[in-house]
Amino acid sequence: MSESTSDKRMVRTSKFLSLVLRHDPDRIGLTLDPAGWVEVDVLLSALAAHNHRLTREQLDLVVEQNDKRRFAFDPTGTRIRASQGHSVPVDLGYEDAEPPAQLFHGTHPQVLDAIRREGLRPMNRHAVHLSADAETATRVGARRGRPVVLTVDAARMAADGHRFRVSANGVWLTDAVPPEYLGHPAR
Repeated sequence: MSESTSDKRMVRTSKFLSLVLRHDPDRIGLTLDPAGWVEVDVLLSALAAHNHRLTREQLDLVVEQNDKRRFAFDPTGTRIRASQGHSVPVDLGYEDAEPPAQLFHGTHPQVLDAIRREGLRPMNRHAVHLSADAETATRVGARRGRPVVLTVDAARMAADGHRFRVSANGVWLTDAVPPEYLGHPAR
């Protein structure tokens, strides 16, 4: 298999794992535990039963090489889960954390008016996702075209009592970002 074919397969596999570990475990007959974990052997069997064969070695590569570090194994390496971004009910157990003074949110121009009016809402996810740097937020926003990166006054939000958590892959999570905490697009 050529390098680019292997890379494309890795991306397809990562996207499918995101789907079943974050949004639709029923698609392949999975049941996530309350914290979003599933046994690796159960995942691999379910994938194979639904024509998505994956070896443990291939799964290890997807987890290891995913640029967004979307997935994590538990300390024993016998269970796996998505690090954040779930639309199915899970409690990832992340503790409150003190955010940096400024965080960033990547989005696209078509939703800016709504964001300016309503702030950032989790939509179909459990939390609003924020980035620690503008570069990461730019990549996130670019998924749907030309990105716009908004600044978030996280220090003022925290001082005003808003809670923040940070996921295993460094994504900052909060329940919502009211419009008064949003800055102009980052340059």
